[in-house]
Parts: sequence; C-alpha cells; structure tokens
Amino acid sequence: MLLEGPAVVSPTAAGTYMVGVPVWMWVRQGQTTWGPNSASASAGGITVRATATVSRVVWSMGDGSSVTCTGPGTPYTASRGMADSPDCGHRFKATSAGGPGGRYQGTATSKWDIDWAVTGSGQTGQLTEVRQSAFTVAVGEIQVVGQ
Repeated sequence: MLLEGPAVVSPTAAGTYMVGVPVWMWVRQGQTTWGPNSASASAGGITVRATATVSRVVWSMGDGSSVTCTGPGTPYTASRGMADSPDCGHRFKATSAGGPGGRYQGTATSKWDIDWAVTGSGQTGQLTEVRQSAFTVAVGEIQVVGQ
C-alpha cells in the first residue's frame, strides 16, 4: 500500500501572499495522498485487509506557527474575497524577505490512520503512519504611501 505526503495545492510557490491577508490551505485528494487506500494480502489461508485514511494535516508554515486541519481544506474562489478559510487557513504576521530565497520553507504532514482486520479470526487493530510534503511561500507586505 503506497501512502504519500499531502498533495499541496495551496499555498503555492507560484503565488505571493501578503502579511495579514487570509491564506487558504488545501490538498488534492487522491487514493495515495488522502485515502481511502485499501490493500489485502493472503498467506497460508490467512487474509489481512487494511484501509488507510488521512485524519489530519499539520501545516508548519515556516514562520514558526503551525495549523492543524482535520479535513483536506476548502479551495479558494475569488467570490470569497478576503474571508478566512472556513476550515484550514492562516494569516502571516511578517514577510518572508529574510528567509532563504525570500520565502518561508514549510511542511504539510499527514497522519494516516490504518485499520486492519484478519478475515475469519476477528482480530483487528489500528496503525498510524505520517508522511510529509514540503512547500515554499513568498510573503510580502502592502505599504501605503500618504501624500
């Protein structure tokens, strides 16, 4: 069973985010990046079946803060304007100008819960695995110049 780190859609390295402006975070859901992902194996008349699903993603934002999301996040649309994400968001408090390449270096870490059962014996259990994906984000600031 292949379990991968989160498929980060946002924040994206292609964008520039602003201090104090809501950042919506979300991941693409797939069998190997979110689940459910199932597999079974048999040997000697015994079959074990396992199903894995992600229960949470912990986002280390690169600015010293972290955000825990229990779902994949909600994709941002322009109609949302400056609203906060309803389930997985962050607001940067400082620019990333001092970081490597002028960016924050972040990670998204998924917690996989794996339920397993042995067919016919009634034996069951749960395992936990974690997987990680890196992302970078440029954060600038808007300055207003008065006359």
